[in-house]
Amino acid sequence: MNTKINIAGVELKNPVMTASGTFGSGMEYSEFVDLNKLGAVVTKGVANVPWEGNPTPRIAETHGGMLNAIGLQNPGIDVFVNRDIPFLKEYDTKIIVNVCGHTKEEYLEVVERLSGEPVDMLEINISCPNVKQGGIGFGQNADSVFDITDAVKRVAVQPVIMKLSPNVTDITEMAKAAEAAGADAVSLINTLTGMKIDIERQTFALANKTGGLSGPVIKPVAVRMVNQVANAVAIPIIGMGGIANYEDAIEFILAGATAVSVGTANFYHPYTTLEIIDGIEKYMAAHGCEDINELIGKVNRV
Repeated sequence: MNTKINIAGVELKNPVMTASGTFGSGMEYSEFVDLNKLGAVVTKGVANVPWEGNPTPRIAETHGGMLNAIGLQNPGIDVFVNRDIPFLKEYDTKIIVNVCGHTKEEYLEVVERLSGEPVDMLEINISCPNVKQGGIGFGQNADSVFDITDAVKRVAVQPVIMKLSPNVTDITEMAKAAEAAGADAVSLINTLTGMKIDIERQTFALANKTGGLSGPVIKPVAVRMVNQVANAVAIPIIGMGGIANYEDAIEFILAGATAVSVGTANFYHPYTTLEIIDGIEKYMAAHGCEDINELIGKVNRV
């Protein structure tokens, strides 16, 4: 039985990885999860300098999910290179670095710093606020998606995954812009913008007022968007959004995802990724599937 998948020439032992921002760089989870069994670890967003993130409270529970307004808090590229990469290199898993920035120049600084580091792929978080365009996310305008993708590809040594925001009118336009600019893959979806009101305090539950909605509640939206993008571009897709078990993962793969990322589920059940890997293998055996690649986008071929 073959569970290996290939993204831009990088072979993963299975299609299961962690979603950025939910797994750190694996250190916090390594006592629960054997990182050697994962297809890849996707790190928390890394910026050119340390980011403090947003003020608290910045997490709120919702029905079927959670809201977060962490603000991409991270220690910066220097700490990441000196601390996190050596830790991850101790394990037999692929390393995908999530890169964030407020300007094109900030993205490029991190990408250039990583060009000589032993990491396998870069995931570019284009949901970051573009301070030069009034705070709108890079990923909310097709021209901006093309521009930042093109700029990153010009300096990147590793394959580039563009992480798409779902907070757009047409996700396929963003995916096609990324593909046209040379992206090696896309990942989707990032969180949906949401809000919660504390009716007892009669104020916003989050200091930031709005936050990113994640968890099972967004899965049907994510599956729909992955399927739309699978029918619009030819590059690989990493699907995410509410994956909590192997059935969810298989749903994304059948919709067109080559790989899947597990996010919010890590918070309440740290063993989720390992259970999904085992579940996928059992599903393949039960359905007489010898190669996971036979399942990718299968609903589009029926």
